[in-house]
Amino acid sequence: MSVLVAITGRDNTKLIARLTELLPNETIEEWPSCKNPSDVEFVLAWNAPNDLWQQLPNLRAVSSFGAGVDSINLSLLHEHVDVVRIVDKQLADDMAEYVLTHVLAQKLRLQEYFVRQSQGNWKPKRGYKYKHVGILGFGELAKACADKLLINGFTLSAWSKTAKESQHVKLYTGTGLDEMLPQIDFLVCLLPLTDETKGIINAQLLAKLPKHACVINVARGQHIIESDLLSALDSDNLRSATLDVFTEEPLPSSHPFWQHTKVTITPHCAAISDLNSVAIQIAENINRLNRGLKLNNRVNRTKGY
Repeated sequence: MSVLVAITGRDNTKLIARLTELLPNETIEEWPSCKNPSDVEFVLAWNAPNDLWQQLPNLRAVSSFGAGVDSINLSLLHEHVDVVRIVDKQLADDMAEYVLTHVLAQKLRLQEYFVRQSQGNWKPKRGYKYKHVGILGFGELAKACADKLLINGFTLSAWSKTAKESQHVKLYTGTGLDEMLPQIDFLVCLLPLTDETKGIINAQLLAKLPKHACVINVARGQHIIESDLLSALDSDNLRSATLDVFTEEPLPSSHPFWQHTKVTITPHCAAISDLNSVAIQIAENINRLNRGLKLNNRVNRTKGY
């Protein structure tokens, strides 16, 4: 079997070296230096070019390099091709720490103090009393975030497309989002990116939040209509935003988010996959594919997650 690494925008030298150690009997190649595309049966992908898939007639499985599969155009894959994703326990822990940190930062006015520091302005205030966090999406990452927030005394609600279960989080689904939003002090987006969730944080949604609310996006930049978010911030209909993901990455230096006093920016670092953990999961699925076994962490291609 030939395994193709088609991950654009990063140096894959260490990843390929680790996969070669774990899979000594497999051919590991990196796109576009692929000698025999017809030999490729497994692709590890992130932002792979759309014209790649038609060049791989014997492709059997594709793995995303991350927890989501939105970087892969699933409509271009034959129906028989399995699609899997990475599930990393450390990833969930890192995400939970990031979300808790930034909810607390917004609650304790840290961004306001950073701005005042640049102005030499000494003006102490009590932290906000707000305690209600609403999460868009309730998958594994969201559940880890909810657990961390609950331990720290926050009230939790979550909305998801399909019904979920939780003893400590008030759950909403479908049109229940309209009921949840007016109660929320901190809105955290952890949705998978699909056609239905793209642009979900728009003017209509933001108008349903209290004016003191904060938005924290750690999912995908395309979940937010950026112009609507800026408008809500500039008109004081939203207190602040913390953004780890953006429609265009890296964020262009000319983007208004950089200089906005109500926006906290981090460079898509909320939860970064551990290379060794990823490589082990990939190797396991390649070995399972060779043995004709069901692959781990398969994605429902209809749902997109």
